[in-house]
Formats: sequence, C-alpha cells, structure tokens
Amino acid sequence: MTIHQAPQAFGYDDFLTAHQNKEVLRFITCGSVDDGKSTLIGRLLHDTKQIFDDQVTALQRDSRKHGTQGAEIDLALLVDGLQAEREQGITIDVAYRFFSTDKRSFIVADTPGHEQYTRNMATGASTADVAVILVDARQGLTRQTRRHALLVSLLGIRRVALAVNKMDLVGWSETRFEELLAAFQDFAAPLGFTEIRAIPLSAKNGDNVVLPGAAAPWYTGTPLLQYLEEVPVRIEEQAAPFRMAVQWVNRPNSDFRGFAGLIASGRVAPGDAVIVEPSGRTSTIARIVTADGDLPHAVEGQSVTLVLADEIDASRGSVIVTADAPMRVTDSLDARLFWAAETELLPGATLLAKIGTVTVNAVVTTIRTRIDPETGKAEPAARLTANDIADVTLTLDRAVAVDAYTANRDTGGFILIDRETTDTAALGLIQADATATPVKDEPAEIREKRSGGGFLSKLRWVFGGI
Repeated sequence: MTIHQAPQAFGYDDFLTAHQNKEVLRFITCGSVDDGKSTLIGRLLHDTKQIFDDQVTALQRDSRKHGTQGAEIDLALLVDGLQAEREQGITIDVAYRFFSTDKRSFIVADTPGHEQYTRNMATGASTADVAVILVDARQGLTRQTRRHALLVSLLGIRRVALAVNKMDLVGWSETRFEELLAAFQDFAAPLGFTEIRAIPLSAKNGDNVVLPGAAAPWYTGTPLLQYLEEVPVRIEEQAAPFRMAVQWVNRPNSDFRGFAGLIASGRVAPGDAVIVEPSGRTSTIARIVTADGDLPHAVEGQSVTLVLADEIDASRGSVIVTADAPMRVTDSLDARLFWAAETELLPGATLLAKIGTVTVNAVVTTIRTRIDPETGKAEPAARLTANDIADVTLTLDRAVAVDAYTANRDTGGFILIDRETTDTAALGLIQADATATPVKDEPAEIREKRSGGGFLSKLRWVFGGI
C-alpha cells in the first residue's frame, strides 16, 4: 500500500510576515516632459516581475492603440492611466504604484513634468524620501529640471538620484554624461542635498535600471534599483524628538482612557516624561497599547494608543511630545506656501488651516515674498496665482503646537482649505520663527488661556462672528 503525503501548504503567514517587516521607501520620479518618467516606472515594475500575464496582454493591446514606441510595448501606459494622459502622451495627475523586492518595499509617485501641473508634482514630493530626477541625455537640463530640483529641495528631500535617461540615443557617451552631471551639481550646490547619485540608463531598453547595462563599461556604479534598495530611509525622522498627534480618544469603558494616533517621529516607552500640547500639561507614559497587546516601546510609523499616568484633558488635535523637546505654541505662522488654487490669493484672505489633526481658521496677514521657482530668489509680490511659491504670514484663531518644517516634516507641514468649496488651496511649510512666543517653562495655566478663545475675539470681525 502506497501512502501519498499531502503537499506542504504555501506559507502564507510567513510570506505576509516577511513583507510586513520590510522597510518601505517612498520616492518620486520628476523632471521635464518626455524625459521618460512613466517609462522608467513601467520598466521597474516589468523587470521586478510585478506585472501579471493579463496585464501584459492588456498592455500590448493598449500599446497598439495609444503607444509611442511603434510595434514595441509602451511601458509608460502602466502608469499613465487617464484617457487624457494617453491621448496627449503626458502625465497629468500623480500616479502611485507599489512594488517590492527581497530587500525593500517601494511606493513610487510618478509626477507630472508639464509646468501647468507643477502643484501635482509638489503633492507627490511632500511625502517622499528620495527623488529620482530624470534628464534626457539629448536635451540636457531644462527649465523644468531646475524647477523640480528646487521644489524637492524646498520640500525637504535630501537624497537625489540623477537618472540620465536615453543614453542609448547619444551612443552611451561618457563625456555627455559627465557634462550633465557637472551642470546639475553646479545648479544644485546651494540646494542643500545630502547626496546626488548620478546613473546613466535607458528606461526603454532597461540598461542600468534593474540590471547593469553592458553598453556602458565605463560606469562602475550600481543600477537604479540597487541604489533604491540601499539608500537610507527617514534618518531625520528617526532621530527627531517624539511626536504623536492625537487622532481620537480611545475610551471603551470607564476603566480605560487612552489617546490613539500615528507616531510622526522619535521613540517612546513606558515611564517617559511627556507634554500634551498646546495646553502644556505634563505626565508620563503608563502603557503603550495595540491590538496585539502592550509594547515595551514604539517608534516612528507605528499606530498606537498611549495611556498616561495622569488624568489630562486631551482630545483630537492635541499633540503628545517628549518633555525634553516641547513644540512651539503660537497663533501666528511664518510659512512657505505652494499655492494650488486657480483663484488668486490676496492679503486678508480667510481659509481653513489643517495642521496635524487640528483644523483652525487662518487669515493671510501678509504676502512677504514670492519665490522664483527656477532660481530660488525672493521677489516682492502683492498676490499669488496658481503654482506660485511664496513666503507668507498667517494669523490663526487660536494657538496650535508646531515645529519648523526643516526640523520635522510631519509636524511642520499643513494644508490650506478653501472655506467655500473645501478644496485644498495650498501646501504649507512652517518656517522657524525667532519672534514666536517661547513655550518652555511657561506656566500651564497661562498656556491654556492663550490656546483657548482669547485671540478669537480679535478676529471675530474677520470670520463673521464665529
């Protein structure tokens, strides 16, 4: 009698655990129109085996109808899904794609190169760790190349991969590659990038994208994918002080009260001394609660419920921070705006400002300067139009807890919302303000009064009796 053993079941649990524990890198591709951004992402998806057979079949069909590569498959169509994008052959909206390798998982944003859609590019860059800036080896650095390099610098991205694309069309010329690298380094010198990694490649053919390209023996560096697998991720956030905005109060019964939220930066453990901003009340962490049980510590990127040792009045909009590094509490913000609305912005305009988990009323007190998006130089401005970048001063109807964007991208960024349409009107970056009211050692009672309705009366005429 023969005994047939059942085949070993596929280890789904092990598979899911392995992927959950992988580090995630968020990066964007940017540059001028037709530099090959969508094709590059399509090549990454194709060569890392992220495309199913039915997707390949659909891609072949779409390439015959909308493709720009003749009889060959147009990998850009994997990303450019809007009908208008396929008709015009350009990227209009930000397209996000996910893929994974054995070393790391990736979320990539394919951002528009057309000047009209610069605001969409800023949206994709605001959450990215790395920027892949493409340059057409034939065209060289264009106006949009410089504009996007400046934008990613302003948005806090410090690591850049300069992907010199279409090298096959210039005969893989080492001289041309070195010329473009030198030109970009000269332009980027004042932008404060920590790293610029230049890679010659051909997104269409796949050379130096996932695998090394034999056509350029003079290049001894790594392919683009290997760089993305090895580049450090969110070092600044991990080193930043502890910050967690309260999203909701977890109170399932009378015996439990915790504050749930996503840790924006830093590390926390039971026994740590904390401050609840903007009230300034102090306490210590009693427990870190999750669905899987209590944790001995928690770090940036984890969603947890914090139980405090003391009964403190806190709710959505409060921020729990380490006692060693309190936040700035203020009702006036100096900020850099990326204006996205089609309507003009004038001094005196009233909008909603969403800062972390709190939403407040805001008045644009002054437009200090407008930033030239190609040179980074400031110039006087009386109003802002779509895609303008400017430094402004905002007055809020109550005090909020903030950090400078250069210190913490999560607690230093905000959005402005049109009060009538509820559309997002601008992306804002909070700047360091030497004139802000210092909060360290300020009595909690005074801070509570200042964060309440005291300032509201001053603006009641602006907001129509809120």
